[in-house]
Amino acid sequence: MSAAEPVDIFIIGGGVNGCGIARDAAGRGHSVILAEKDDLASGTSSGSTKLIHGGLRYLEYYEFRLVRESLKEREVLWAMAPHIVSPLRFILPLHRAMRPAWLIRLGLFLYDHIGGRKRLAPTRTLDLTADVAGGALKPAFKRAFEYSDCWVDDARLVVLNARSAADLGATVLTRSTVVDARRADGLWRVTIKDALTGARKEFAARLLVNAAGPWIDAALRSALGRNGARNIRLVQGSHIVVRKKFAHGRAYFFQNNDGRIFFGIPYEDDFTLIGTTDRDWPGEPGGIHISADEIDYLCAGASEYFREPVTRADIVWTYSAVRPLYDDGASKAQEATRDYVLKMEDDGAPLINVFGGKITTYRRLAEAVMEKIEGVIPPKGRPWTEGAALPGGDFPVDAVDARVVGLCVAFPFLAPGHARRLVRLYGTEAHRLLAGVDDASGLGRHFGADLFEVELRWLMDREWAVTAEDVLWRRTKLGLRFSPAETAALDDFIHAARTGVPAGRK
Repeated sequence: MSAAEPVDIFIIGGGVNGCGIARDAAGRGHSVILAEKDDLASGTSSGSTKLIHGGLRYLEYYEFRLVRESLKEREVLWAMAPHIVSPLRFILPLHRAMRPAWLIRLGLFLYDHIGGRKRLAPTRTLDLTADVAGGALKPAFKRAFEYSDCWVDDARLVVLNARSAADLGATVLTRSTVVDARRADGLWRVTIKDALTGARKEFAARLLVNAAGPWIDAALRSALGRNGARNIRLVQGSHIVVRKKFAHGRAYFFQNNDGRIFFGIPYEDDFTLIGTTDRDWPGEPGGIHISADEIDYLCAGASEYFREPVTRADIVWTYSAVRPLYDDGASKAQEATRDYVLKMEDDGAPLINVFGGKITTYRRLAEAVMEKIEGVIPPKGRPWTEGAALPGGDFPVDAVDARVVGLCVAFPFLAPGHARRLVRLYGTEAHRLLAGVDDASGLGRHFGADLFEVELRWLMDREWAVTAEDVLWRRTKLGLRFSPAETAALDDFIHAARTGVPAGRK
């Protein structure tokens, strides 16, 4: 190990909060190191319902500040990243046995008016007997409300924040576990272990931010020696992905018999995403997976609404994650606050613990963390992220189709669907990714679906991808279209490219 020149801020955790804080801090001129023990967005931040939303149901728990802040952030994030964020209309069928129509309409009135909505369309009432959206539902559903929120590629949101942070000078270390953090001489001495090589390295920092998400208490115990620390409530959310249940591009907001809500969302063109569940998770955050009960719960709930039942045979993929909610003592998992809580300790060298939070408010959370940071170390800049595009997002929100056409014109050998996928992932950077490619042969080796070597190299060189899982399930969702043999071949290629050692000699 070798001692390093102190940086301003060391961040534990490469989820949306950690990467958002790193970006904001680096953009203000702070020196920053971020360490993530696995891949970026490998925990909670890739296991969400993929929504930028105000949280309509949070109004029932009087979380008006959180809802207002979330509603304001929808259009901010859409403008920052129109390639990975897009508006989505939600259909909420009315059911006599559920929440009364007047209460839902009151909530939607607040939803439309307390968050500064400018571009998103307002709520309207639907006649499901005449609207195409009614065709996928059982005939018993006659009326619905339709309102606006936004969809997001959650894992790419994390990676693009990390990319932006690195472009601004931050050091981003993946597969790097913080094994020790201690105060000495007014600084933090932080030791990390590289999960790929086993090598250890020590860094010095003026301030430590613990943004480890579900592992925040574990980090306090293992790295900082805090025995018995418990500040978060782990709540499991699971989702199923099934073959497409409807052809239109709107989503459904369903109310279940137990009072919970869940969604049916168009997903990756050919699929429908259904979720989420909401139940306390008693174990450690790692190794979480959907249970048989959760599968049955989601299939049964969706089958109450869809004309064509949802069965286990329809499922093509499932995913689960735990949400690290601040433990506010709520009696039910669905009642626990989704707000974030920041706690500062200044005992020789300052520590900020980040509890809770949600994807929609990650940018505002980062600004709140910066307010605390710049209260104890010298400030170097002003808030700047509102209005600052993420990599590839520097184009108008209504110009996605134009970007696709432009990419097809510049690279006429691309299939239209391939061009659209590249724009939806990389935005304006799709042109840079393909720079120098003159014909289809220039795309390089074909691995499966429409993944070619030129894109893979970009992901390895610029986005910290080191396994097939990183590529197929976080940087893209091409895992839905890859066979096991194609996945194995991709993993072998990545390993050989990264290490210089053929796969057979791993």
